[in-house]
Amino acid sequence: MLLINIISCSHELAFIDQLTEIPGRRALDNELKHLGRTFTLAMIDVDHFKKFNDKYGHETGDDVLKLVASLLKQIEGGGKAFRYGGEEFTILFKGKTIEQCLPLLEELREKIAKYKMIIRDHDSRPHSDHAGLKERGQRKKSKSVKVTVSIGVAENYIEHEPESVLKLADNALYEAKNAGRNCVQQAG
Repeated sequence: MLLINIISCSHELAFIDQLTEIPGRRALDNELKHLGRTFTLAMIDVDHFKKFNDKYGHETGDDVLKLVASLLKQIEGGGKAFRYGGEEFTILFKGKTIEQCLPLLEELREKIAKYKMIIRDHDSRPHSDHAGLKERGQRKKSKSVKVTVSIGVAENYIEHEPESVLKLADNALYEAKNAGRNCVQQAG
């Protein structure tokens, strides 16, 4: 039993991103080894993340990453979200063409952009559940912000190797950034 628990914990540490609780880069690399004929990859980047982190602090930056990850997990169409690194994420759609994925990604982008994130004052937060329950409902005026993402997407129609498709999606992501951010760009 102990051995099974150790293996399970080791797998989780290796494949699940501890901050966002979604699969990480190693899990993505593993998935990319087991793809069928058709797949689409999307690269997602949180817009102006460094400025956001600098303005509100790293704890709030972590909250942004957790929020984005939680919304990415809700992607329709069988997509699977991964934390690629830093403020970058990847969504893998097995068996889907880019035409099938574009509306799903646009819907996701809009959902993230419409979400009002409350900026929490981490220093004045209650230090216990009991104190938090007492203060609940007596909220002081909180500031809310909107977070946006840019998305680049590519399929294996032109390039067949997953790493090449990922590179195309990454290039499309930079095109989305150059197009003004908060948009979806298709490779090609």
